[in-house]
Amino acid sequence: MSSIRTPATLLPALVAAAYRAGETALAAYRPGQRTSAAVESKEGGSPVTEADKAVDRLLKAELGALHPEAGWLSEESVDTPERLERRDVFIVDPIDGTRAFMAGDPRWAVSIALVVDGRPVAGVLHLPALRRTYAAVAGQGATIDGAPARVSVAPLAGGRVAGPVPLIALLSRGGFGLSPQPRIPSLAYRLALVGSGELEVGLASTNSHDWDIAAADLIVHEAGGRLTDLEGRPPRYNRPSPRHGVLAAAPARLHDELTARMRSGRS
Repeated sequence: MSSIRTPATLLPALVAAAYRAGETALAAYRPGQRTSAAVESKEGGSPVTEADKAVDRLLKAELGALHPEAGWLSEESVDTPERLERRDVFIVDPIDGTRAFMAGDPRWAVSIALVVDGRPVAGVLHLPALRRTYAAVAGQGATIDGAPARVSVAPLAGGRVAGPVPLIALLSRGGFGLSPQPRIPSLAYRLALVGSGELEVGLASTNSHDWDIAAADLIVHEAGGRLTDLEGRPPRYNRPSPRHGVLAAAPARLHDELTARMRSGRS
């Protein structure tokens, strides 16, 4: 890092910022009911609420004060090429799972990652409505609410899987038994559940973005898992385009089998 602060010493401040962001969002969250926040449509038709924007403003100010040299990439901020000149970049999704937030579903998250040279080194995924917080530092493990997070020890056969139906069908070809789980609206949370051992497989379709996956990627990795494309390559972050192709997360000991089965299913 270009800052004198290390990822480990920065992490408590990132967690605290995520909690404050969560409180900001909760002010407009209504369990089981539509949000009280104003809602607009972004280019492409996806929704954004005033809560998304308020959390984005809060995090940009707080994280910028913590590490002024870092660049910035957020779903709710205008992207600029200036970030590409920085080794260190904060990658943020103010509310991952905006539609769930809008509908009163608790499965939405505040996602914060610090990326250095294209890979995450510190990450926080905070789910305010579920009162659950994942955190990780590269090389130092991952936690859930302060307790160590570890991937599942179950086999891939019969494993719990969540993701887009076409990708689950791809993996299931050839009579390979799996246990599909109900849809999880936050992609970051879906992947993090692999890190906590509650899923054996988490899948992401084409066109996920840096802000959807950067924090969850580190959490999965530090909990003993891997998140890669179907060729086994881990995502690289802070590139000119923040988009990614199909991704699969699983415990490291299962990952090669998982991606091999998905590649064979495509052929």
